[in-house]
Amino acid sequence: MIVRRAAALDARHMAALLNEIIAKGGTTAKTDPVTADEIAQKMNAPQAIWHLAEDENGNLKGFQYFAPHPDLPANTVDIATFVKLGETGLGIGSRLFDATKTAARAHGYAYINAVIRADNSGGLAYYQSRGFEHVKMLSNQTLADGTIVDKVVKRFEL
Repeated sequence: MIVRRAAALDARHMAALLNEIIAKGGTTAKTDPVTADEIAQKMNAPQAIWHLAEDENGNLKGFQYFAPHPDLPANTVDIATFVKLGETGLGIGSRLFDATKTAARAHGYAYINAVIRADNSGGLAYYQSRGFEHVKMLSNQTLADGTIVDKVVKRFEL
């Protein structure tokens, strides 16, 4: 597996992977499909860092990004992780997080923040296994499609 910085040309493949996860439902707060242009625009946000994991043939296995968030302190970034359906538990997320930690430290951040749906047991286990600590529960959060979920906020100290 190869982990590298994502580039604008990767946006189409990342959108396709994310749209499969959105269509399945239950693990991401995203409810509407995304386009490659939307992904590329987010990639260009100031101080956003995106990494992807691919196999030796260039097939996308997952991606992870971090970016500042207006609701967080300046020394903290928000993280999101997406792994191809059926390929979780194979070390993809671990390899991505190694790259993310290195990049976040290099950019001078002190913390990485994660907000996970409380019903996403795989996501909660992933961030817990990386060393994220529980910060708080956000109850009765409304998603774009009107679904009400609880969310868990976790934080990793760099």
